[in-house]
Amino acid sequence: MRPAELAAIRAGDVDVAFRRWERPRVRVGTRMRTAVGLVEVMSVDRVPVSSLTASDARRAGAASLAALRQELDGLHPERPVYRIGLRYAGADPRQALRESVPDAAEIDAIGAWLDRLDRASPTGTWTRATLLLIDELPATRAPDLAQRMGRDTPSFKQNVRKLKERGLTESLDIGYRLSPRGAAVLDHEGHPRPSRGRVAPEPGIPLPHLGAAATRALTAQGVVRLEQVAGLSAAEVQALHGVGPYALGRLRAALDAAGLAFRDDPGAARRGAAAKR
Repeated sequence: MRPAELAAIRAGDVDVAFRRWERPRVRVGTRMRTAVGLVEVMSVDRVPVSSLTASDARRAGAASLAALRQELDGLHPERPVYRIGLRYAGADPRQALRESVPDAAEIDAIGAWLDRLDRASPTGTWTRATLLLIDELPATRAPDLAQRMGRDTPSFKQNVRKLKERGLTESLDIGYRLSPRGAAVLDHEGHPRPSRGRVAPEPGIPLPHLGAAATRALTAQGVVRLEQVAGLSAAEVQALHGVGPYALGRLRAALDAAGLAFRDDPGAARRGAAAKR
């Protein structure tokens, strides 16, 4: 699902999606992990395009019934259409897991699990090396990390997903970073971590998830915190290649939640004053 579609599901503005599939690819009750949290499949029904209504279009976030039908007509028109009922089911439980620092017994259990992964790997040990590489090079493209490991990108990503399931890493818009849980495991085992001597990041509010293109565009300008975004106008941000309506909306919402605003926002001073009170 597209980022804008996920954001609308989380907000409750979208509760159905339409897909052309040869056969259903999801089941009722499935909880999908997405960038905004868990999205649960509530229903899966095959429907004729002729039965779609304006209400269906609104619930799917389409501009109109005609726009919805046009989109479906352009995607494998020989395949049947399925209506998928959806709802936001809360935050991804891995988020809390990443932040929880395990005790000694948990660390021993995690270490034993990592050992089993290493023993089962046909290419040799990889778990600690992958964690250390992500710690050394956070927010680095997966293909670049895979090359450093001498692995192909798909298999490297598959391995990182295994670590992510245990809360040891976190996916970013570009690349990954080591979680506090993963850092605790490496520290307990005595692995030398290059990030220990790294200068602490500047204080402030990090950027929200915007998508790789928008994140890359902002970081290329040295913008990595919301406070820096507030020093720019909305027009300046939107002019950056890779920043579209979705990313701009996410930035605006994050700024508003933090009591900040784009430089040219007429309500910026008013919200800033209210935030200080």
